[in-house]
Amino acid sequence: MNSLTKDNNRNPRYLAVKTLERISDGAYSNLQINNVIDSTKMSEKDTRLFTNIVYGVIQHRLTFEYYVNNLVKHPGKLKNWVKELLYTAIYQMQYLDKVPNRAIFDESIEIAKFRGHDGIRRLVTGVLHKIDREGLPKIKGKNALDTQSIKYSVPTWIIKQLNNQVGKEKTVSILESINQPANQSIRINIKKIQRDELVKELERIGFEVRDSEVAADALVVKKGVAAHTALFKEGFYTIQDESAMLPVQSMAIGDDDYVLDACAAPGGKTTQIAEHLTTGLVVALDLHENKLHKIMENAERMGLEENIEVHACDARKVDDIYEDDVFDKILVDAPCSGLGLIRRKPEIRYEKSIEDVEQLATIQGEILDAVAPKLKVGGQLVYSTCTILNQENSKTVKAFLDKHPEFEEIKVQTALGIKADRREDYLKIFPDDFGSDGFFIAGFKKIK
Repeated sequence: MNSLTKDNNRNPRYLAVKTLERISDGAYSNLQINNVIDSTKMSEKDTRLFTNIVYGVIQHRLTFEYYVNNLVKHPGKLKNWVKELLYTAIYQMQYLDKVPNRAIFDESIEIAKFRGHDGIRRLVTGVLHKIDREGLPKIKGKNALDTQSIKYSVPTWIIKQLNNQVGKEKTVSILESINQPANQSIRINIKKIQRDELVKELERIGFEVRDSEVAADALVVKKGVAAHTALFKEGFYTIQDESAMLPVQSMAIGDDDYVLDACAAPGGKTTQIAEHLTTGLVVALDLHENKLHKIMENAERMGLEENIEVHACDARKVDDIYEDDVFDKILVDAPCSGLGLIRRKPEIRYEKSIEDVEQLATIQGEILDAVAPKLKVGGQLVYSTCTILNQENSKTVKAFLDKHPEFEEIKVQTALGIKADRREDYLKIFPDDFGSDGFFIAGFKKIK
């Protein structure tokens, strides 16, 4: 057991509680986790435990909140850090088979003693021993929808939308998939290395590697952190979800194409486009200058900067910097609610509302309207989101086509033939389909 001191910069459970406190106050989970890892002295094993606990508690927050509300007499009086401490203990007891309850109890009680008074220590001790004796309370909501919300830790409005749009059976399948660990997937930099050579090098340094079932030039890797290798630093691959690779792979980019990436940050798709260019150019737009710097840093790491140009610009104001009919291809990977990323960014589910979805759908339509004239006749426009709700996907597509008779929808094709037998031209991927992020992709051709 790690003894608690005033420093505590090696104790994963203590650091998990502090990190969850900050996240519950509005901080971003990935930034907080990275900050803690970068600024503390945890071993690799403790870093994994810390990360696992933080993401696990966020994923199951509504469930753990229900448990604690039913285990404590006056839950409303609990300090925030005490709730987070109890959530971390419950997560470890429920989901981490290799951690004995004794270690969980000892560490949790030590944290309670260190941060609180004797009454808090007694409360935490009593709750943990009660769970050990009697198990966790049975989940029973006010109705079936509320019970599902507590069980899967997903707000009721999302479940309602999914029930209406994909049916109850598919909704349950999605809900059961989103609290599973996300795959670690990488995209091979085809300008720098061949697949077989990269696989060999990754296996040599201890990774388990398999080909993606979703995207070409993609590998799914285990037994290591893909972002912490010399191969990554030297630009032989980049980190990208398998689904996120498909919009660019559906574009059939020519080596001399002039391409607009209208909503480019963080730049994964920008570099993916650049890999297919020799004399061509991809123009990356983003509102924020600092995000454009990140895109270029990544491009330089991968040796692709010669084929990328960046501009700080709201895509809705693209008319300020470009004439009409200039681009061969345009990608609009639009700002969206991100609900397809729940497995990877679990707090998204608690932060968004149906009003956000509707507001974002309006912005998506405005971006498409602004970029449409910039495409040459015969050119291809691809629209994509990392969300799974129709309001930002098929409804946005219909609204665009109704407003723009100069475009026709074309069937989205992927290298591995994903869902090739579907009836729709657009492609929908749900989190439970392949274990990748939820994504939507639509393709259009400018015909006049």
